[in-house]
Amino acid sequence: MLTFDVRINEIRHRPGRRKPFELRWTVGPQRHSKSYATKTLAKGREAELRTAMKNGEQFDVESGLPASELRTQQQGTWYEHARKYAEVKWARSSAKSRGARADALATITPALVTDRKGAPAPPVLRRALTGWAFNFSERTPEPPGPIAAALEWIERKSVSMARLEEDADLMRSGLTALTLKLDGKEAAANTVRRKRMVLNNCLRYGVERRQLATNPLQFIDWAPPETDDEVDWRYVPNPQQAKGLLAAAPAVGLRGRHLAAFFGCMYYAGMRPAEVTDLRKRDCTLPESGWGCLVLAGSSPGVGSTWTDDGKTHDERGLKRRARKATRDVPIPPVLVAMLREHLQTYSTGTGGRLFRASEGGPVLSKEYAAVWKKIRDAWLRNEEQARAHEPHDIDSLPPQVDEKLAEVPYAMRKAGITLWLVSGVDPTEVARRAGHSVAVLYRFYAKVLDGKRDQANEMIERALNEAATETDPPAE
Repeated sequence: MLTFDVRINEIRHRPGRRKPFELRWTVGPQRHSKSYATKTLAKGREAELRTAMKNGEQFDVESGLPASELRTQQQGTWYEHARKYAEVKWARSSAKSRGARADALATITPALVTDRKGAPAPPVLRRALTGWAFNFSERTPEPPGPIAAALEWIERKSVSMARLEEDADLMRSGLTALTLKLDGKEAAANTVRRKRMVLNNCLRYGVERRQLATNPLQFIDWAPPETDDEVDWRYVPNPQQAKGLLAAAPAVGLRGRHLAAFFGCMYYAGMRPAEVTDLRKRDCTLPESGWGCLVLAGSSPGVGSTWTDDGKTHDERGLKRRARKATRDVPIPPVLVAMLREHLQTYSTGTGGRLFRASEGGPVLSKEYAAVWKKIRDAWLRNEEQARAHEPHDIDSLPPQVDEKLAEVPYAMRKAGITLWLVSGVDPTEVARRAGHSVAVLYRFYAKVLDGKRDQANEMIERALNEAATETDPPAE
């Protein structure tokens, strides 16, 4: 219980004792005392208590401490709080969010220590924090010796929560840690912003738990690096290039043939890889001719068994940023209908009716389709080089050189498909719906494409205005 009823008595000298100077004070009905080796020390503590009284602080009856000291004593360390935060968030988080949160906390926690004496190697400490300290899976094994030692060290060296409020330089060093990768190189801007968001949420949780009076980040003059969310169109294949990439898939072997329609879904239906991974036969309407339709109901991102509840490598979730049972229907052109019909006739379906499966069964792994894509891209690049070699030497007739980052990752096919829709004149609202974006996100990522449509829109408006003016002009006499 807290009270303003505090009385401080004279310091009592008791000769013959190891600490002969006794400070006595009373909080409410409870008497308190503490002995010191010298009178100077006792007077110093008396001054601290009187300052707290002067500042209008309440005192705790049971401990005799001012409220501020009691809170500091009960706060614990950053490491303890970060673990509590990760544990509270665990149950209601996707596997991907669990891993990202652990990665962020494992990045900043080594910076919030009292000193570095006896510190384990950074890779060992990072592995200990990510895989054990901030992982609350029931299947996590006992940590091996080096990991257990690293966890013991960070628990012992972690700063108190009070230090985060008092030491701005310490907080700034933690923010700086977010900007660096384990090898000391600068982290990507989006990565820094994501990790800072986790840090901010963790500190806000500290305020909620009364571990902090305020969020110390608000007092630090520091901003995450700016990010350019717009797609870099230099690396997005145009329709001819996209068609060539898909045509090259069967040439790279059995896996290329099996995944040709996988990449076709990303281009022609604007699907995310995790959505294609979860695509099932029941979701497909594939008529013999004309347009078909895919009803997307979920996604299966590959996240690793460490972070899932059931120990599977894929986390079966609803659509991104949608309610768990929400669906999204995407009309698909005849070319993709034909690809999927042929795929089903050749390969049938895998586990749970999925259209695509890994080489050894189960959902397609991201590392597998990424490896196949690299082979497809390499084969396509060779074809492009051969085509250039057989062209006439007139420089104007040569096709442009292919940038080394063009279509470097499979996701470029989704960007290419969405770009094609926009350039074709499809209403941005409909494009956003088919792509599973909000309109705001579509405008942020595809601003340059939409800007390119302004002249066309201006011409259409001007034409309509001219037609209206002609209809209202009086007839010439």
